[in-house]
Amino acid sequence: MSNNSEYKNTLNLPKTDFPMKADLPKREPAMLQEWCGMDLYGMLRNKPSPKGKYILHDGPPYANGDIHIGHALNKILKDIVIKYKTMQGYDCPYVPGWDCHGLPVEHALFKDLKINKSQISQIEFRKKAHDYAMHFVGTQREEFKRLGIFGDWGHPYLTLTPEYEEGIVGALSGLARKGYIYRGLKPVNWCCRCETALAEAEVEYEDHTSPSVFVKFKLRETGEFGPDSYLVIWTTTPWTLIANVAVAVHPDFTYSYLKTGKGNLVVANVRLSVLESFGIEKYEVLGEFKGRDLEGLVYDHPFGLRSGRVVSASYVSGEDGTGLVHTAPGHGAEDYLTGLRHKLDIVMPVDPKGNFDSSAGEFSGRNVYEANGPIIEKLDSTGALLFAGTIRHSYPHCWRCKSPIIFRATNQWFMKIDHEDLRRKLLQVVGDKITFIPDAGRERISSMIESRPDWCLSRQRYWGVPIPSLVCAKCGEEFLDPGVIDKWLAFVGKEGTDSWFARDVKDFLPEGFACACGGTEFGKGKDILDVWFDSGASNQAVLKKRQGLAYPADLYLEGSDQHRGWFQASLIVSMGVNGIPPFETVLTHGFVVDEQGKKMSKSAWNGIAPSNVMDKFGADILRLWAASSNYNEDIRCSPQVLQRLSEAYRKIRNTARFILSNLYDFNPGTDKVAYENLRRIDHWILFKMEEARDYIESAYGTEEEPRFEFYLAYKKIYDFCNEELSMYYLDMVKGRLYTYRADSAERRAAQTVIYEILHRLTRMMAPILAFTAEEIWRCLPAGKGGALPSVHLADFPASDEVFGQDRRFSSGEKNIGQEFKEIIELVPQAAKSLEGLRTSGQIGSSFDARIKMLTKSQERYTFLRSLNAELCEIFKVSQVEVGMDETLSEEIKIEVSKAEGVKCARCWNYSREVGKDQAHPLICDNCIKALEGVKKGEEKIF
Repeated sequence: MSNNSEYKNTLNLPKTDFPMKADLPKREPAMLQEWCGMDLYGMLRNKPSPKGKYILHDGPPYANGDIHIGHALNKILKDIVIKYKTMQGYDCPYVPGWDCHGLPVEHALFKDLKINKSQISQIEFRKKAHDYAMHFVGTQREEFKRLGIFGDWGHPYLTLTPEYEEGIVGALSGLARKGYIYRGLKPVNWCCRCETALAEAEVEYEDHTSPSVFVKFKLRETGEFGPDSYLVIWTTTPWTLIANVAVAVHPDFTYSYLKTGKGNLVVANVRLSVLESFGIEKYEVLGEFKGRDLEGLVYDHPFGLRSGRVVSASYVSGEDGTGLVHTAPGHGAEDYLTGLRHKLDIVMPVDPKGNFDSSAGEFSGRNVYEANGPIIEKLDSTGALLFAGTIRHSYPHCWRCKSPIIFRATNQWFMKIDHEDLRRKLLQVVGDKITFIPDAGRERISSMIESRPDWCLSRQRYWGVPIPSLVCAKCGEEFLDPGVIDKWLAFVGKEGTDSWFARDVKDFLPEGFACACGGTEFGKGKDILDVWFDSGASNQAVLKKRQGLAYPADLYLEGSDQHRGWFQASLIVSMGVNGIPPFETVLTHGFVVDEQGKKMSKSAWNGIAPSNVMDKFGADILRLWAASSNYNEDIRCSPQVLQRLSEAYRKIRNTARFILSNLYDFNPGTDKVAYENLRRIDHWILFKMEEARDYIESAYGTEEEPRFEFYLAYKKIYDFCNEELSMYYLDMVKGRLYTYRADSAERRAAQTVIYEILHRLTRMMAPILAFTAEEIWRCLPAGKGGALPSVHLADFPASDEVFGQDRRFSSGEKNIGQEFKEIIELVPQAAKSLEGLRTSGQIGSSFDARIKMLTKSQERYTFLRSLNAELCEIFKVSQVEVGMDETLSEEIKIEVSKAEGVKCARCWNYSREVGKDQAHPLICDNCIKALEGVKKGEEKIF
């Protein structure tokens, strides 16, 4: 057909010069600049918010390095919430924050400076720490903005600013006035390398190999216990034997006094199996005693340092050891409590660096871990060692330097958790007042609150908020006074907490102030407040003080580790100061892990830098990764995962590109076709879109059910693009879009539908694909889209009663979604049959074929007949015939054959009308209409 070319130029081929182009990694920064230039965040704040405020309070990351993939996950999830809630009609100010004090910043800075605390003054170091933290605030701020995170970046909250520090000190003052704060000698988690106490939230548990030794403590002769009698204990920390003052037994256990080849030994009956480990196969039972009957027995320390005595404790286990527990109140929480009950001495022979002092005798000057070997050798040489081996077990490590920690009794400042019944109140609000997503978080934080010790608030650091304690020069007592705190507080708001170091102590003393002993000369305490108190006080320093926010917050969203950290610290401070929880809902996500399921970290060298991902794929791929993950579990991230997601993203993007390419001449203000004039297949896809909208809204979360299941929202967006649109509808309507006259009712109907779909779909994906949705929005034809400069200023699509109505056709019972389901399910079946014709060479494309559909159901026959020409569009064939056959065994049968007539040179459909028009002998009557216009009297299309 030599003159086909005269028709090819009349096809409505998609234009390729619309602005939705590739290379997002380079174009996203330009979009960020445009958002900044138009003050999009300010515009969002001025947007009408009929539903009121919704406050997501940001948990502050440490300002001590570039952001990592966990930061990206957390901030993206928060941003999805903010964007979605804003589109729902809420005012959602987002104030990002940074934790600028404490060990993380101090540790990183000392590492950079290559010095330790003894090599620099505190004032000089604090200046460097301030600058160091501010540098990384700036770095991280730009990295977070690059992710498309909307927020008040020009006015973040920083824990080092005077106004924030004022909130910290104010919270401390309030707690002190209520009697929560006290100073005591107690064993705390202690990092010898960092030389500071650690909070529970600053302790990580890792596998560690420790010694495992069984030791004999010689009993003094008394009653039934004669010479050569011993208590047998087990320990994995031989170095703590230096501080031993007691042996604990369970009051209800039965203990045997055994005659063996290694002396007369006392062991719990439930642990007699350990004797085999000592090489003891034969023994004689000399007597049996209840644990309570052993109380008061005295023994000699194996190194002759002191005598000790037997005490009772209900925590003694029969699962391991010997049923007798070596007790050193200076080196353990349970030991300490036992010491209080039985008035035992607290022996602490270890200095802040983890070295034994002179009271440790021959082990003086040795590091505690290095001393394990010599101590075991000493035990062996004196005959006190029954067995020595090693054990692999979970052991506490410092979260910052990753070194094993010790328990060390020191004088520290504590917040009493049971004061004013606070623990019970905490458990009550966790159980009744707070929503946890997932709900397992409720049990997790409850168990932690139930068992947590008093909060150790003091740190032996340089950088942070000082605890404004006074040390009396006369009696040496160190104490906190609310009046002194409040006097200092007046300076903090203007000068910051550096004023504690810069000003004379007299500036903070109320008139006539004196110690209880009568002393009037004071020095300043040197301890620094726990950084978790800094961030935990953010509800006081930010939510209560910052204009435009609200207290309590609607949502706290952090990693699951924050049940021990920020969630708990915030809850304790807020409940202690104000008696209410700081949040209504707590949402937690898992950790980011690599392909092997190992937690990502810099130290493990398995991390993925967000900047590298954005440079290669763009920020929207990272956003898609965060949204597509079930964050209730640990989340895998790897190059392979990101590559697969980029392919899924391309499907969504290409669907939008195809639609936009067919809307280049569509004006929704003038060209839209009324719903009642659309084809039924158009009604079907709008119905399916409405179903998708309902599902996506539910997954994002509603007021009644705040699910925040973004991975389900993403999956539905992807499935709708990949299946209902690309696989079916868009493929079906290509004929209308490409071959019908540009302004024909048929083509305008298809354009109306794809415009409505993309307009709604773009708003639904906007919280997740922030840049791509904006790009699509700007490419949408004038109309609704043209009225707003950004998709993020638009509302989430509301439910459309017309699109989602329960339409009834021939059956009188089924809605259009149910009726068309039966038709759509036949498409793959028909395609398989057509492929058979294609393989045999009978046809080329599906338009070369005709389909005969036979059914034995009168109802289905009537319905199929009512679809008329739409069946050709649905099955992409030239002709469809519908018939009845009551003899069929199946409900419906499809027969395929070569189409009748001649192939149209323009639309490639077969038609019996081709050749009848002398002016256009090569094209069908539909194409003639497209070329010449609809003739008078034929305006009605359907």
